[in-house]
Amino acid sequence: MTLTDQIICIALAALANFATRVTPFLLFRTEAATPDFVTGLGRFLPAAIMGMLVVYCYRNVNWLGGTHGLPEVIAGVVTIIVHLWKHSLFLTLIVGTLCYMLLINFIF
Repeated sequence: MTLTDQIICIALAALANFATRVTPFLLFRTEAATPDFVTGLGRFLPAAIMGMLVVYCYRNVNWLGGTHGLPEVIAGVVTIIVHLWKHSLFLTLIVGTLCYMLLINFIF
């Protein structure tokens, strides 16, 4: 790939990034009411995304062998408890990941 090709790729990526960030502000101005469809998505999508993340995290767990999925389940329960306790996404992610890493490296 030549230098010109690299510059063109970077420029296209920057343009696409800018366009995807500006478009919502152009479509949904403050004086206009938010469409019901978008409001409905705002209520539905967070739960759907969480469901997809749970499926993604547990998709390759070998429930019948080795640890029987105990590190994953324990880390998942710790993550839920920390989130319900502190309501902090950052803290939830850090504690859940740290718990899982400690479990698989030092206990299981």
